[in-house]
Amino acid sequence: MRSVPLSAVRNLGILAHVDAGKTTLTERILYVTGTTHKRGEVHDGTTVTDFDSQERDRGITIFAAAVSCSWDGHLVNLIDTPGHVDFSDEVERSLRVLDGAIAVFDGVAGVEPQSESVWRQADRHGVPRIAFVNKLDRAGADLDAAVASIRDRLHPRPLVVQLPIGREDGFVGVVDLLRMRALVWADGAEAAVEGPVPESLVDEANRRRRLLDETVAEAHPGALEEFCASSAVSTETLVSALRELTRTGDGVVVLCGSAYRDRGVEPLLEAVVAYLPAPSDVPPVRGEYEGTAQERPADPSAPFAALAFKVTSTATGRLTFLRVYSGTIRTSEAVMDVGSGRIERVGRILRVQADRHTRVDSAVAGDIVAVVGLKTVRPGATLCTPSEPLLLEPPVSADPVVSVAVEPRKGIDTERVMSALARLVEEDPSLVVRTDRETGQTLLSGMGELHLEVAVEKIRRDHGLDVGVGRPRVAYLETVTRGVSGFVHRHVKQDGGAGQFAHVVIDTEPLEEGEFEFGSTVVGGRVPREYVRAVEAGCRDALAEGPLGGYPVTGVRVTLTDGATHPKDSSELAFRAAGRFALRAALAAGAMTLLEPIAEVTVTVPESAVGVVLGDLAARRGRVLGSAVRAGTTVVTATVPLAELFGYATRLRSRTQGRGTFTARPIGHAPAPEGLPVR
Repeated sequence: MRSVPLSAVRNLGILAHVDAGKTTLTERILYVTGTTHKRGEVHDGTTVTDFDSQERDRGITIFAAAVSCSWDGHLVNLIDTPGHVDFSDEVERSLRVLDGAIAVFDGVAGVEPQSESVWRQADRHGVPRIAFVNKLDRAGADLDAAVASIRDRLHPRPLVVQLPIGREDGFVGVVDLLRMRALVWADGAEAAVEGPVPESLVDEANRRRRLLDETVAEAHPGALEEFCASSAVSTETLVSALRELTRTGDGVVVLCGSAYRDRGVEPLLEAVVAYLPAPSDVPPVRGEYEGTAQERPADPSAPFAALAFKVTSTATGRLTFLRVYSGTIRTSEAVMDVGSGRIERVGRILRVQADRHTRVDSAVAGDIVAVVGLKTVRPGATLCTPSEPLLLEPPVSADPVVSVAVEPRKGIDTERVMSALARLVEEDPSLVVRTDRETGQTLLSGMGELHLEVAVEKIRRDHGLDVGVGRPRVAYLETVTRGVSGFVHRHVKQDGGAGQFAHVVIDTEPLEEGEFEFGSTVVGGRVPREYVRAVEAGCRDALAEGPLGGYPVTGVRVTLTDGATHPKDSSELAFRAAGRFALRAALAAGAMTLLEPIAEVTVTVPESAVGVVLGDLAARRGRVLGSAVRAGTTVVTATVPLAELFGYATRLRSRTQGRGTFTARPIGHAPAPEGLPVR
């Protein structure tokens, strides 16, 4: 059993843009808490959480990794999440099971594109956060500028509780504004030296403490009452108010430091314990079964309920990562996969430390563990006591935007490749495998070029297969620009026995917001209600392939205006077929346009290369949104069709002597120009 009470457990993730320092911060937390005895470095490939060979080769986090540590009598379960946009689905699945998060920001760049994306993901899940402004030892680092970008782009109420001591290379510590003390870290020191606020910073520290008091008083009734009575807020009241504001999402505590230089990590852990919620502080998990809503408290004695958020294959077997919301699970007990109705037995329960595991006999409410023995459970599945079923809301996977053709170099490897692809999809729901009906090719679809590159490399390394990869293809859509009215379709089929008859009249028109909308204005019972539903189902079938290139259709409203039935030959099957064929023909008769996926691109380049980069973006049909100068570099933001970004990283490096970098995140679709060669 767990050695600490539920109130002393913290389940949190570390979120940030790529290269903001998430993994380095995780390593320093493990070191400071005594979990590890050597500092791991990303550039050396020696970190605990980036244990996969591809992560070490590429120097980025690809797969969410769970670790645990102890601090001040508390058990802290950490999930180090990826920062690259292609792996945002890993972040989504992690946030679904977390109670809090540390959002890490670069002290020079402030809020970056993926910082904003993961922040919005946390907003959707209602995950309380504290912010850590990292890399204050870098040239150009500025806490105030980073906080301003947090306020302007993310729109929280930032509650800054620290003041840096020194700038850039001279950054040596922080002033704790709550207790008005200085914390200074000497080079190579194991811990901070506490002392009085430096005389040169006393006035600035007092000013910032006053500003913190006023900001908290504006948002918290208890703090406001004390502030009005004494023109100040006591440390005890301030800590209590910060805890409540953090947990309700009405404020975000901001701390600062340099994880690489081991500065600011201990105060961050103190803030995690003080402000982020325990499993007992969050509302009971909600679910439903057979239409009845239910709640389960975070109580070890309640019926067991857990959510599987990650599945991975290792040398020791198939691991299923669980967040236990209620009850207790023990080795060899049977659990139900509520979605499929299957009963499976837990073989082993493991405490996870990245790629290292410790066997335990049980797990209780609030735990994050891995189990061995579940053969068919997939990410998003709910596991329960068979006699007390409850279905929890699974994390939502985004639709893939890029596809590549995958095929074995040797014909005898075909079955092994298909098996490897099936395992990939099982582990990562954001990957989709399908067969192109026209070419017969096997297509692997994912969230971006890097996502697919990592998946294919995983097949090669883990399964020892030599596979060929076709040129990436983007996920185009088709939409209606001009509809038709009164389109008539009669479905008549007579081939012996009972026939099929359905007569429908439909209108189609563009739908500005939404993918599909169906309505009926039929009166007088000319088309019975059950047949209307069948027509709608047929129309939805027709959306799978549009008339321009066989791409999915979106943005269309269909209205059934009239129809007729036959006393013997009409059926739901006949009207579903009529709806499918009618909409296909109506779309072909109207006007359609192709939609291509668009990405927001942020390019960071030396000032001397800005002209070349802008010209290249224009050649790729990019639209520049703006630019800003930061610490001797220029950051250009533009929207570019996703199809034009293949190979852009190589081109950018060659045109900037290797000094240019870029990030891209899909933001939607836009009409493609006429005559565009589809890729």
